[in-house]
Amino acid sequence: MSSTSLSEKNSKTDIDECYATDSASLPSTLSYPSHSSDDDDHSDYITERTRRSFLGRTMLGLGFRSTRPRQIEHDYLSDPKDRLLDNAWHGRSPTREHRRCGRSRVAGVVKRACIFVPVCILASLGVLHVVQWSSGGVSSSWDTDNDDSWFPDWGMPEHVGEDLSHYPTDATKDVSPVPIHSHNDYWRKIPLFTALHMGCIGVEADVWNFDEELYVGHSIGSLTSERTFRNLYVNPLVNLLDKMSSKTEFTDGTSKSGVFDQAPEQTLVLLVDLKTSGKTTFPLVSKQLEALREKDYLSYWDGEKVVQRPVTVVGTGYTPWNLVVSNSTYRDIFFDAPLDKLWEPPVNPIEVAKPEPSPKAQHSLASIATETDSFDTTNSYYASVSFRKTVGFVWGNRLSGRQMDIIRGQIRGAKRRGLKVRYWETPSWPVGTRNHVWRVLMKEGADILNADDLHAAAREEWRARMKKHKWWKN
Repeated sequence: MSSTSLSEKNSKTDIDECYATDSASLPSTLSYPSHSSDDDDHSDYITERTRRSFLGRTMLGLGFRSTRPRQIEHDYLSDPKDRLLDNAWHGRSPTREHRRCGRSRVAGVVKRACIFVPVCILASLGVLHVVQWSSGGVSSSWDTDNDDSWFPDWGMPEHVGEDLSHYPTDATKDVSPVPIHSHNDYWRKIPLFTALHMGCIGVEADVWNFDEELYVGHSIGSLTSERTFRNLYVNPLVNLLDKMSSKTEFTDGTSKSGVFDQAPEQTLVLLVDLKTSGKTTFPLVSKQLEALREKDYLSYWDGEKVVQRPVTVVGTGYTPWNLVVSNSTYRDIFFDAPLDKLWEPPVNPIEVAKPEPSPKAQHSLASIATETDSFDTTNSYYASVSFRKTVGFVWGNRLSGRQMDIIRGQIRGAKRRGLKVRYWETPSWPVGTRNHVWRVLMKEGADILNADDLHAAAREEWRARMKKHKWWKN
């Protein structure tokens, strides 16, 4: 026998032994047909195959491999003996196969990491959010500041402290005034009183004139017959101020105290936004203010100076300038001057002007103002403008140099005339941008914050960074 024939015989013997060994390790339930070229010989060949579930296919796509033993899938060309012959024929080595398997494992690990790391991060954030929400809900439902549990019957009839729990001016007890204007105040759960409870020194009412009655609301569709200017603001203010200035055995009731018990000298600004024709609405507003006027609760100009009282009325919207200044010796409705028209370049430090109007200057106010110098403390109180329209959008959570020049120039012009600066339509979101704008405005000299969210304006810590800034002064 030749050496070539002997070598082929030995190789075939080795392959048969490997096949026998591999076949012995397979489940006995599997049977492999003999390799033949006749397709009919394989008609009885049965492939034992378990179908993968949807979850299994998904996990396989994510790089996971099933840890459960699966029956090896074969067809008539995937017999273990044939695979060994195929590997021997193509010269595949165990080392190459090992490297290929190693690369496959690394790729699977990388794929799983790319998918599950972001998922874990998002899940962690979700858990933190749930924990924060839960703790907030618990703290809000468990009010630790409520002292009613301590002597709950104190001050009640036939109990300890009878007749001691109330006093004449306790309507706004423990309330400190803050420089906040309640924008669209009629939207509050309790108009006027919600703002007073938060310490706001300014409230706003939009009034509509229909059939000689003033209705309060943001639009015509929101008006109701009960929500009138007198019912929501005039009459409640009269009743509240009567209590704050009531006559007792210790006072004669002649002093006019404001709405805040802790700051009786603080005036409350009632901003009346005329939504209908000023020519017909302004006289009606003045007429309905008579209930406050007759009790000397309204601040007024007496021809020489401004006399401050518990309530200062300011007209805006369609308020006609010529009617505001028509009386040169007395006026108790002041104008909301256009802040954007008062811009001045930085020449001198900001100083509050002390106007001393002459009779000639007073007479000139009878016509519509054509020059910005006509606005001063004799006829105006606020100087207001839309922040969004004049200053613009705040990019990058910070005000630009150009925007700061606009703000400083407008505040400079208003301060020189002695007017109170108010910006409306300031950013409300994101919260960081809102707080930044509020800090900048108050630091630069704005006198009052126009706010929709009273809780955020009055209680948030947006003022924490403000230093060396003097708060509201009359």
